Amino acid sequence: MVSIAKALAQVKEDWKNLVPAEGIVQICRQVGHTFRRRLLGPVETIHLFLLQVLYGNLAISGLARLVDFAFTESAYCQARGRLKVELLARLLATVTGSLRRAGRAVGLWHGHRVYHIDGTGVSMPDTAELQAYFGQPGGQREGCGFPVAHVLAMFDAATGFRIDLIAAPLRRHDLADAWLMHPKLLAGDVLIGDRGFCSFAHLALLIGRDLHGLFRVHQRIIVNFRAGRRHERISRGEWSAKGLPRSRWIKTLGYWDQLVEWFKPKSCPKWMDPATYRSLPESIIVRELRYRVERPGFRVREVTAVTTLTDPVGYPAEELAELYFARWRVECNLRHLKVTLGLDVLKCKSVAGVLKELLMFELVYNLVRAAMVKAAQRQGVEPDRISFIDALRWLRQALWEQVPLRLKVNPLRAGRFHPRVRKRRAKEYPLMQKPRWKLLQEMDRKRVTA
Repeated sequence: MVSIAKALAQVKEDWKNLVPAEGIVQICRQVGHTFRRRLLGPVETIHLFLLQVLYGNLAISGLARLVDFAFTESAYCQARGRLKVELLARLLATVTGSLRRAGRAVGLWHGHRVYHIDGTGVSMPDTAELQAYFGQPGGQREGCGFPVAHVLAMFDAATGFRIDLIAAPLRRHDLADAWLMHPKLLAGDVLIGDRGFCSFAHLALLIGRDLHGLFRVHQRIIVNFRAGRRHERISRGEWSAKGLPRSRWIKTLGYWDQLVEWFKPKSCPKWMDPATYRSLPESIIVRELRYRVERPGFRVREVTAVTTLTDPVGYPAEELAELYFARWRVECNLRHLKVTLGLDVLKCKSVAGVLKELLMFELVYNLVRAAMVKAAQRQGVEPDRISFIDALRWLRQALWEQVPLRLKVNPLRAGRFHPRVRKRRAKEYPLMQKPRWKLLQEMDRKRVTA
């Protein structure tokens, strides 16, 4: 029987007992998951679940061919249904914690650990339960679309490890869940995100936890780098002028680089409860900077960012620009999850099943990343240079036989860019505008009248 310990044996010698069978049983007791001895107990079911996702969310009929004992599709589905979401969450936390400790000293930036955060969407079967919980994109008629979950993910910038992932209804804002990830960080860590994470409340929450943020400035925020410039003031609960920055200029740190004071908006954001908002300070000191993007292939020519790293000597503007530029790696991490591993379209038909499926995808993703980090250390390159798909193929092979951990290293391709077009044409079929049962009725009527 395939085990997680065997899959990790090649990655690091002392990981052989990372999550043995007795470890899974112990976690079951901790979360109150009771079970009786059977062919598909929690240990066997979790191992099969891991194997299924590792092979691209394989169909159950194909999964049965990979192991040396027989089981029916119904028995496996029932066994997965008996697993608690909390059980898989605790298992993921245990494994990820061990993997992160092994790569803790990799890639610090000025002594800080750096994390990327971003949101995406994943599709799933069209069932009433999933439609009611997650919802579907607008512009699609009932019965003509699929439920889509809004997934917020946070990754370690140096190793690519997934640190946290939250699945929520489609129309939930990123900031509604971003602050829930702050406890996963330690004092001094730097969180990097796009303009969707830029707000006074989010920056104030980070400062309150002794964390740092680096975000692209939201398009509604006015930034002016003229020294001593005027700013809007609040008088009797209203802003005194329009078209001026709402931040107070404090000090110029360099060209397109300044220290400013952001004031607390009068209204509480929808994603935060009023009590927490009242506890925030009335103002915060942040740093605004702007730089040009001179690299080919990038649509944005100028980027305006805000950060809590206010020391211009310890954190030069050029290095902050390079740090934010590396944010594109989070897009690659999400692509590996959604495309390479197959997370883009889930298969479970219940909310609990979807959450379990997401947790197992996270576990497999981190196991692949662990192999990449170990291979990078042995081969003397950065972890991002290691091929994700080659690490995935190695991990599949390592389940069955002893193979050396030497993975493909991608060449440095700085400055490479391609036009944002698709060459392969889509099939020339119209999009579904009516539920399938209505379309079948219309086909029957046409057949009768023909």
